[in-house]
Amino acid sequence: MITRRATTGLAAVLALLLMGACREEGETAHRSETGLVPEATQRPGNPDAGYDALVNAPYVSCGIPYDAFRRLSPETDEGDLIAGRDGLNADLPYAFTAHENDDGVTIVSSNCLTCHAAKIGDDLIIGLGNEFADFTQDPRRLALQAGTYVRGAAETAAWEHWADRIDGIAPYIRTATVGVNPATNLTWALMAHRDPVTLEWSDTPLIDPPSTEPLPISVPPWWNMRHKTAMFYTTVGRGDHATFMLLASMLCVENVEEFREVDAYAADIRAYLASLEAPEYPFEIDAELAQAGAPIYEGECAACHGGGKGGSYTNRVYPLEDIGTDPAYALAATDGSRDRFYDWIASSPYGDSDSAAPAAGYIAPPLDGIWATAPYLHNGSVPNLATLLRPDQRPAFWHHLAPREYDEATVGWRHERLDEAQAEVENSANRRQLYDTTLTGYGKGGHRFGEDLSPAEVKQLLEYLKML
Repeated sequence: MITRRATTGLAAVLALLLMGACREEGETAHRSETGLVPEATQRPGNPDAGYDALVNAPYVSCGIPYDAFRRLSPETDEGDLIAGRDGLNADLPYAFTAHENDDGVTIVSSNCLTCHAAKIGDDLIIGLGNEFADFTQDPRRLALQAGTYVRGAAETAAWEHWADRIDGIAPYIRTATVGVNPATNLTWALMAHRDPVTLEWSDTPLIDPPSTEPLPISVPPWWNMRHKTAMFYTTVGRGDHATFMLLASMLCVENVEEFREVDAYAADIRAYLASLEAPEYPFEIDAELAQAGAPIYEGECAACHGGGKGGSYTNRVYPLEDIGTDPAYALAATDGSRDRFYDWIASSPYGDSDSAAPAAGYIAPPLDGIWATAPYLHNGSVPNLATLLRPDQRPAFWHHLAPREYDEATVGWRHERLDEAQAEVENSANRRQLYDTTLTGYGKGGHRFGEDLSPAEVKQLLEYLKML
């Protein structure tokens, strides 16, 4: 007997086979050239409705029953509350959203602000990548802890639904250090467990899952969305940004109908992201130094990153041999090892054959609000802008200092540099806090532009960059 799951699986396999049959001999699927990334038309949306959906809507539809969540986290710090939330959400931390599921159980789930909001001082900046999130721990421990507080059959079913998803992705999302993000590996792991046509979950992987050692990513700021024609570092995320963003909902979505419900307001969320402007530098700026730094920026940075505050942006991806930064992420995207995931996207409601078409290089991002986005490079390997401009002085081993403090002079976060012997000690005692640039994908090399600037010119350029 052929079950419904078997027939949907066969449909997915046939779709992949048909795609393969349509390729020319020797053609590589799902690849883009380096250089200019062409613009795609985006669906119009309402930014105000998008903000409301972002902070109130259940686009991640499974989670911890509310009472169990409150046993784990009884109070909300006043600094973690944000405006525009309703009902229980008004009293929840900004990174969590409550809603009632189909069984009448109120659950709490993580939302996009878990990774896309962060504080500088006491100010929460929505759209700023969270460079202090901890993905070094096994999330199954939290799931088990939450389970001890669940009561009744309906709550237990809700918790089991969420815990099963956590169990499916947990082996693939643990990073080597606090601060870097495993979002790409998380996405691939979810795809491995879902039928691309029906979006039904399978407890066992339907395709090979990703590596259990995720490559590190620094979360790009949302306010750059207004400029970018592709969403991510290797230009994955072309085409319809709104739908592609919904990959974040894939942890819990049960079927295509549920996907469509979220997609109905996805364009509004995208419109809100595109409406965001970079935050203003909150400290004093030396106007004379900044003025002297403007022509240095034009000479050293503008050709790749765009024309400075209010200027145009180039939307160009540069080959690895030109940029020189750690190649592991770009190579993994283009060496064929992820093609099964690109095929999955092309077969699914989340995209098409152009959505996931990486190039063998990295896109030079706009530098709006660059002062806020430390640490730098696509893997977060360089702690501040001053060190970025002095490649030979970048630390091989370092960690953030506690308490967390912004350093105006170097434009980034205060950190401690360690030598190899100190790193070995810390690697044993406090490995999770150590950024080790000798690990695969964690390298600090490349992007040597500006290395010939004098100390005075570096100071002037840094002052100008604070204005962007």
